Amino acid sequence: MTIKSDNRHLYLQVIDRVKSDIDKGIYKEREKLPSEFDLAKQLGVSRATLREALRILEEENVVVRRHGVGTFVNPKPLFSSGIEQLNSVTNMIKQAGKTPGTIYMSSNEQGPTEEDVRRFRCSLDDEILLVERVRTADGEPVVYCIDKIPTEFLPDGYSHNEESLFMLLERSGHYISHAVVYIEPLGYHEKISPILNCEPETALLLLKQMHFNQHEQPVLFSLNYFRADQFSFHVIRKRI
Repeated sequence: MTIKSDNRHLYLQVIDRVKSDIDKGIYKEREKLPSEFDLAKQLGVSRATLREALRILEEENVVVRRHGVGTFVNPKPLFSSGIEQLNSVTNMIKQAGKTPGTIYMSSNEQGPTEEDVRRFRCSLDDEILLVERVRTADGEPVVYCIDKIPTEFLPDGYSHNEESLFMLLERSGHYISHAVVYIEPLGYHEKISPILNCEPETALLLLKQMHFNQHEQPVLFSLNYFRADQFSFHVIRKRI
């Protein structure tokens, strides 16, 4: 069945049609779509129009194109959060009805790098707690986390293997009030992608976050690598 004509560009109509067919279950998650020739013929559009629609659908993580193999429907993200909300990975996993867990890769104290000195406004004589861990949902790895905290902000006798770094900071009187975040889309990562059981075409979303306490001090820097097929982030934009 061809798409119905309206006043919008044809590629936008194709995008809506493919999304609608996926929602209706005509094309299921991880299922291969018809060839470009067959799909263009079914929709009554040119292959150039179809390719433009598929390009945008791939940017939106609706589909993934594998060179020489075909185009496949991406699974819908299991975890979603408003980026304007300072929500922990643990809460995101719980909100999806799954059990959060942690696999510790490493945890140690070390001297700050020059970048750490700039980030935390500390000196080269200070110590930084570096924690690398994998967050899991029902035992499946979904996020790779690298966190740095100056030890001066940590309570006496703290454990390197604390489940919640927010709560660890709160025990020493430092409450996270806000964070500045930068989002970067990444392709395959040689170290992290295999740990998260990613297929070669599975993208990652990197969230770089500097967290500040109630006194506007930078107390926690995080690099969180999310599987793009498992997580989605959105933001509410208001007109000013």
